[in-house]
Amino acid sequence: MPFLFHSHLSVAVFSFPIVFIMTDVIGEIYGKQMARFFVLAGFISTALFILYSLLSFAVPWSKDGLWAKDAYNQIFGISVRFSIASLVAYAVGEYQDVFTFFFFRETWGTKYFWIRSNLSNVWSQLLDSVLFNAIAFIGVYSWPVLASITLTWWLYKVAMGLAYTPLSYLGLRILREQTNANSSY
Repeated sequence: MPFLFHSHLSVAVFSFPIVFIMTDVIGEIYGKQMARFFVLAGFISTALFILYSLLSFAVPWSKDGLWAKDAYNQIFGISVRFSIASLVAYAVGEYQDVFTFFFFRETWGTKYFWIRSNLSNVWSQLLDSVLFNAIAFIGVYSWPVLASITLTWWLYKVAMGLAYTPLSYLGLRILREQTNANSSY
């Protein structure tokens, strides 16, 4: 990927901000409890992936598949560390996003969704970026490279969150229409 500050980017910096925006949209329509439930569902999904990845290391291999064992272990061995980093970063970042989003909502009311969403995402994406990169890359990269990667990923995720703001309004509209349609029965 292209780089800023001489750091390469993961494709996740373009897609992951959508998760934070989705949490805000769900929270806006269905409330704080449902937003927390949404975060818990994502946490459980990632935890199950980690569990299945670990299980795959423990089961015996068929003779027919031994040719792929080393490559499989290398790829999924790394992804277990990344998954753990994702799990921790996701849980802390997302729960902090819910907390911060609803703090702003209680302070400003239901106006200014885009400001509330983006401000909560700036903070939560920082936590997510710092935690993920620390867990995934300490011991892999030097501290200056790690700091550069973290800053770059955070700035890109914030930029993507801002760019995706119109999608959040689309999500709000769709959920409101669905909620109104379901309540008219």
